[in-house]
Amino acid sequence: METDKVKKTPRASEDRDKTKRPVEWTPPSSLDAPPAPDGFRHRWIRSESLGFDDQKNISGRLRSGYELVMASEYKDKGFPVVETGKHTGVIGVGGLLLARVPNEIAEARQRYYAEKANERDEAVKTDLLRDQHPSMPISVDRHSTQTFGGGKK
Repeated sequence: METDKVKKTPRASEDRDKTKRPVEWTPPSSLDAPPAPDGFRHRWIRSESLGFDDQKNISGRLRSGYELVMASEYKDKGFPVVETGKHTGVIGVGGLLLARVPNEIAEARQRYYAEKANERDEAVKTDLLRDQHPSMPISVDRHSTQTFGGGKK
């Protein structure tokens, strides 16, 4: 004669609901983009502003090495697609179009603008020092700090 076996649940499973973390929800980003292929970066570029086409921005970006990303390259991914107009089929949302640029061009552009910023900084410093009066010398001590929530140490 067999006896009915009583299933016992481990105590750990009873406490599991109490220690379960609450699910955190964040709104989806309207600028989610597919991952760029190796050697490229994806960037959102402005195609319109306040309802007006910004053809100058688009053509400038295309001339500088950007190419528009077609939704057909990422089938079944659910990215927003421009349905009408001259950019039909391109991944885009709210006046922005997704474009890709080779890493070399993006890095060269970054270096170019960093150099331009340094040149302007030096020009301001030189101009300031040129206008100083001997009785009131100007001390140029520029530096910045970045803190995250804590005080300076």
